[in-house]
Amino acid sequence: MDGVLIESTDIHTQAWEIYLRRHGIDPTGVLAKMFGKRNDDIVRILWGDGLSPAEVFHHGAEKEKLYRELMTPVFEEHVVKGVRGFIQAAAALGVPCALGTNAEPANVDYVLEHTGLRPLFSAFVDGHQVRLPKPDPEVYLTAAARLGVDPRNCVVFEDSPGGMQAARTAGARVVALLTTLDQAPAADLAVPDFLDPRLLPWLSSLTPR
Repeated sequence: MDGVLIESTDIHTQAWEIYLRRHGIDPTGVLAKMFGKRNDDIVRILWGDGLSPAEVFHHGAEKEKLYRELMTPVFEEHVVKGVRGFIQAAAALGVPCALGTNAEPANVDYVLEHTGLRPLFSAFVDGHQVRLPKPDPEVYLTAAARLGVDPRNCVVFEDSPGGMQAARTAGARVVALLTTLDQAPAADLAVPDFLDPRLLPWLSSLTPR
């Protein structure tokens, strides 16, 4: 979702920086600590292992509330180019689509509501529905199972190294969205957005495994 439906890294980074300063924590290097990770892991990295599960949840929830407040005024500016049309076209062709993400359920609801894409997805797997977050493949194995599709015949769109690793381990083919990274040599195809002219011909060339 993040980096694929919506370019959110900058806003997430701002939210963490503001939230950490409120708690007297130096936010230097927070991007490297958060990128591609689930909130419970991020909170433990930033605060250490001494927090209770309730405290971990509270910090994550409060930071995400701040993220949504920062994102709302600029949401449309951050929607990845062409993603709405791409998913609408897939749905029209009967191609089943799932959303697999490390994100919090509240953020999933927020992005799907603001993009209007919820009805076009056949399955959803958020960070609270799996035991292990990316880079473990559980997110994508679960999503493929809910679609009733062999993971080897899925194409995963990802923006983070951990997400690409999860997709690869699941056996899927990988398209990298270069919304955060400059390059993604581990992907089968890397594109800046869904308007790239190479994307549809590449997808059309795929054969079942």
